[in-house]
Amino acid sequence: MKNYTVKRYQEKDYATWNTFIGQAKNATFLFHRDFMDYHKDRFEDYSLMVFENEKLVAVLPANKDGEVVYSHQGLTYGGLVLLPKSKLYHTIFIFKAILEYLNEKRISKLVLKQIPSIYCDYLSDEINYLMHICKGKAIMKHNISVISLNNDLVFSKSRRECINKGKKQNLIIKEESNLETFWNDLLMPNLRDKYNAKPVHSLEEIMFLKSKFPSDIRHFNVYSNEKLVGGTTLFITKRVAKPQYIAGSDENNFLGSIDFLYDFLIKEIARGKVFFDFGPSHENNGLEIVGKINFWKESFGAHSLVQDFYEVETANYYLLDTVLI
Repeated sequence: MKNYTVKRYQEKDYATWNTFIGQAKNATFLFHRDFMDYHKDRFEDYSLMVFENEKLVAVLPANKDGEVVYSHQGLTYGGLVLLPKSKLYHTIFIFKAILEYLNEKRISKLVLKQIPSIYCDYLSDEINYLMHICKGKAIMKHNISVISLNNDLVFSKSRRECINKGKKQNLIIKEESNLETFWNDLLMPNLRDKYNAKPVHSLEEIMFLKSKFPSDIRHFNVYSNEKLVGGTTLFITKRVAKPQYIAGSDENNFLGSIDFLYDFLIKEIARGKVFFDFGPSHENNGLEIVGKINFWKESFGAHSLVQDFYEVETANYYLLDTVLI
């Protein structure tokens, strides 16, 4: 068995961490410290780094709340981040080292929010298996709607009709560097009036992140006679284009503006990517699906992918000693 050492991330590790994320098999720009640290005032960071002698071989983006460590609650996904050459043998003992370290620090539970497989450069289901060995339990599942862009695009008749409606209205799509009008005039009123909610990111936060990741965070507005009628903020990774925010005006049904915009995003902006991730359509922590929203996504040809959330007792680290025979 190799010797693994677990350490908490510190600011002096900034460059080492980010270099590793750039080399990992299951990471995106969301794990870069510039993205993770924009909301460091809201979370007690408890990110971990695992070393084999002096070599960094795994990281865990995480935060702590009480006696529980979470793969970071401020991120859409997380989990154990590994190198492309990592073998199951290594991962077993890396994960054991993490659980044992947390247990020694009097952390009772680890909650992992797995990264969906579509974001991984290589297959990366080791933790799903090891959770079973450690008697971890699935505490939540998200149903995500995804288009496989390597297959022929099949839009429903109703979507095609709405897209053609937008074309007849001579709508114009523009990529924007400033999100202020969209945020203040469409997104925030939409979320407030429909869901009594606010965007996860403030305008200042999303503009800061966009300045740090200009090719990864892109925004597109759609206009009718120079009037803003819809828009979407995209998070773009190596393999996936994902709408992070979407909002349309009250005129959307008449204009077909959102369908017109998404036809463009899927066919043009996501060109060269492998997947278009619409994200989940749920409420109540994944126990209820908003039927109309899910139907709309599937009418673009999206299919279901499951994102798993696990909880494991750190005291169960010893169970990994007997996996290999």
